[in-house]
Amino acid sequence: MSDGDLGTPVLDNHLHLDPRHARGVEAVKDFARVGGTHLLVVNKPSWHLGVEADEPEDFRAVFAETLDAVADATEVLPGRAWPVLGVHPGLISRLVDERGFSPEAARDLMCGGLEVAAEFVADGRALALKSGRPHYDVSDAVWEASNAVTKRAFELGAERDCAVQLHTEASEDLTELAEWAEARGLPAQKVVKHYAGGRLRGPTPSVMSEKDRLLTAAEAGEPFLMETDFVDDPDKPGMVLGPKTVPRRTRWLLEEGYGAAMRTAHVETPREVYGIDTEATLDR
Repeated sequence: MSDGDLGTPVLDNHLHLDPRHARGVEAVKDFARVGGTHLLVVNKPSWHLGVEADEPEDFRAVFAETLDAVADATEVLPGRAWPVLGVHPGLISRLVDERGFSPEAARDLMCGGLEVAAEFVADGRALALKSGRPHYDVSDAVWEASNAVTKRAFELGAERDCAVQLHTEASEDLTELAEWAEARGLPAQKVVKHYAGGRLRGPTPSVMSEKDRLLTAAEAGEPFLMETDFVDDPDKPGMVLGPKTVPRRTRWLLEEGYGAAMRTAHVETPREVYGIDTEATLDR
């Protein structure tokens, strides 16, 4: 097996690309060089791209920039990339604490941004939505508003028949969020917990690719995905994990005898959650 071919599709389920300020497609080349084949590229937080949104339409430029990055990534991948679009839940703190929005006004703006993202899903330009709630302490009003935004994302996911990636607090039990999704017509398996540990009740875990978390997930025998949350920031190289991490961890797990788990992470779970075929889209 050559260094650049692991004998399986290799999907990083959550990372960011920033061609304007950082490495962009060069990071994708690093990923592909060590065996990576497919990417789910999540738009960076809007304010990181210089967009201080006042109305939902302001998010459109952020989403369009992400689509361009995805197209460039697909050009250099043996498989392809897909965009995941949405509104980062941390925006609510920026709006309320720094820009004078009420929690209710921030909620409405963020829901509107998700509705714009859902348009991209509806016309086939994006694969899934991204939403969630802060992972840090906030006021009751901000927490309530954030939960309302999350529920709206579930409604839109059900309407568009797409998955919703969630940024949330650390937890091994997010059954309540999965129940909120089911109540709105979105199957729990299509709710994906970004930055997950190896064990999770409720949503599908997108496991941060640290060895201990991955071993826990691989041994559990349940559906899971792998991710780096690479942020592509020139001031923070390699944060959170570098773009080579998922292929390298996949090689390690294959060598440790977890071939079935790697098929779960890179073929079966992507098909069940997103309806994508990482084998048929692989150009060998």
